[in-house]
Amino acid sequence: MAIDLIQPKQKFILTDISWDAYETIVKVLQNRSVRLTYDRGTLEMIGPPYRHQRYKTLMGSFIKILAEERSIPLINPGSMTFKRQDLERGLEPDECFYIQNASAVMGKAEIDLTRDPPPDLAIEIEIGNTSLNRISIYDALGVPEVWCYDGITLKVYLLAKEERGKLKQRFTFPFLPLPEFMQFVRQAEVVDDTTLFQSFRDWVKKGFR
Repeated sequence: MAIDLIQPKQKFILTDISWDAYETIVKVLQNRSVRLTYDRGTLEMIGPPYRHQRYKTLMGSFIKILAEERSIPLINPGSMTFKRQDLERGLEPDECFYIQNASAVMGKAEIDLTRDPPPDLAIEIEIGNTSLNRISIYDALGVPEVWCYDGITLKVYLLAKEERGKLKQRFTFPFLPLPEFMQFVRQAEVVDDTTLFQSFRDWVKKGFR
């Protein structure tokens, strides 16, 4: 199998993969549309399908518009690889954002999770099956909040240790009405991006009305 020939909807699971081998594969595939997940020796490689890429781009764009209109500092590393050798875990979010910690990574050439904070928010599109528990990897890496969308339902995972066992409130954009937000995401089936982004921006400007 040539790892640079992974097609959309294809999935491969490799076991007994060393950390060095994982890092080599990350470098080889860094400019290709392949999503890698590594968990203590097991490597999953997926070629995301069109709908996956569409929702990922759409939700990322909405969050950037929201931050812009509300003058919220934000840094978007996109789908860069986040990994920690000491934990033997790594993955690429579909989208991720530094919000509360934007100033902590401002101007950095590289982000190293052994000394830098993880993203404040990750976006996961769950179109198709994944064999590894990506939420547990986010948890291990210290990402406090993950929004997961499967094409129908949005699930919000609050992973910060101090919030477990309590009534929880979202850390990022707590003022955002998620049911209405998701209505815009679902309109992607029938509305082009330009029209959708303009409508979303108007909605934010009007105070979500």
